[in-house]
Amino acid sequence: MDDCHVLLVIFPGQGHINPSLQFAKRLVNLGAKVTLSTGFSAMNRMSSRPEIQGLDFAPFSDGYDAGLEPADLNDFWASIKTRGSDAVAKLITAKKEEGRPFTRLIYTTVMSWAGVVARGLHVPVTLLWIQPATVLDIYYHYFTEYGDLFRNCSGKNRVVEVPGVPPLGVRDFPSFLFSTETNVNYDLDWAIEAMGDQIEEINGEENPKVLVNTFDALEFDALRAIKKVRMVGIGPLIPSAYLDGKDPSDTAFGGDLRQNSSNDYVEWLDSQPKSSVVYLAFGSYADAPNTMLEEIAQGLVKTKVPFLWVLRETSKGEKPEEKLRCKEELEEQGKIVRWCAQVEVLQHPSIGCFLTHCGWNSTLESLASGVPLVACPLWNDQFSNAKLIQDVWKLGMRVSANEEGVVEADEYKRCIECVMGGGEKGEELRKNAKKWKELAKGAMKEDGSSYLNLKAYMDEMLCSP
Repeated sequence: MDDCHVLLVIFPGQGHINPSLQFAKRLVNLGAKVTLSTGFSAMNRMSSRPEIQGLDFAPFSDGYDAGLEPADLNDFWASIKTRGSDAVAKLITAKKEEGRPFTRLIYTTVMSWAGVVARGLHVPVTLLWIQPATVLDIYYHYFTEYGDLFRNCSGKNRVVEVPGVPPLGVRDFPSFLFSTETNVNYDLDWAIEAMGDQIEEINGEENPKVLVNTFDALEFDALRAIKKVRMVGIGPLIPSAYLDGKDPSDTAFGGDLRQNSSNDYVEWLDSQPKSSVVYLAFGSYADAPNTMLEEIAQGLVKTKVPFLWVLRETSKGEKPEEKLRCKEELEEQGKIVRWCAQVEVLQHPSIGCFLTHCGWNSTLESLASGVPLVACPLWNDQFSNAKLIQDVWKLGMRVSANEEGVVEADEYKRCIECVMGGGEKGEELRKNAKKWKELAKGAMKEDGSSYLNLKAYMDEMLCSP
């Protein structure tokens, strides 16, 4: 075990940082040494780096060390790929010359260039997929034998059926496949190129094994859908205190790129009745359109239920609530904050449901907390996640848009009231939420599937002679 040294190369975004840090903690607990490498565009924004014995950091300049704007994504991707390749190669070479070589490089979703670099230097490689196994199945099928099925699918009643995946309509595809199917105005050419590279890299391996931030009970068929690829569920990758409980002090990821609001939101939650509050958050990156925020706000006012809403300042530094017509009514009904400790909020007894963009980390955090969802996907894998949430796991309700593509206030009101209400549907969703919570906890215990899968991976791939 002393010679087991992993280089973990991750995309410099919050959605990658959180599960990767938790993954690193778990590797360290199993006896490995981990060096985490990502761009300064993320590391420079961390208020503090977690101090974990056995975990080191080796950040590199990605060309955007002072931060980036959403419009810069294509240039950013090209820059991180070029600069990162050079930095990772130098790091691998330096460690070898020091007599402390890396025994394996593990990289996260869309970072397949790191795998190419490692292979060129004779370092074995593993992909850590930080989205659902179902989404990897979709990309794999799209870039191999089923691409025409996806491209030819159009209209509300057309569906695609491929192995290991529930029947998918157009609104269920990851937005990277078709950049018009998204609620954000970003050029996604870089993303589809990166996903294509990802599948090519997997197919270039002999007997590829992919670690996935999911667990067997949640995606049993999806984990086994691609015969050529062995997918291994090792999640949920969230702090131990909320799962196996082995480390009660592990209550946070430790790599926030944004500062928490003051803790008065916790006191406010403490003052609310059990299961009475709607929690709303849309992730760390994408800006929700103003029209969408207005409809959500009007829907909340119509429900009259208390809420905690994370409304980040936009990329231009604007405060979104200032543009809402019902701002005063909102402030009387609930609380708006810029950022919060989401896993802790979801564990709070006053939370009744989570209105979310369906990012995979948020979905798993809600699932592991036993909180049902109102699904409002914006882009990326979120559309597929929303499909799974409503139709497969029956953990929540997905909002539906009108003919103009707008989700109206009454639709938000309907979904919130259904999820939180006392009717048969709400009872079913809450029952399922509790079931998935227990299954998630079970997967991470020492006799659970995810714990045993990761330990077996350590023994077989990382620490074998």
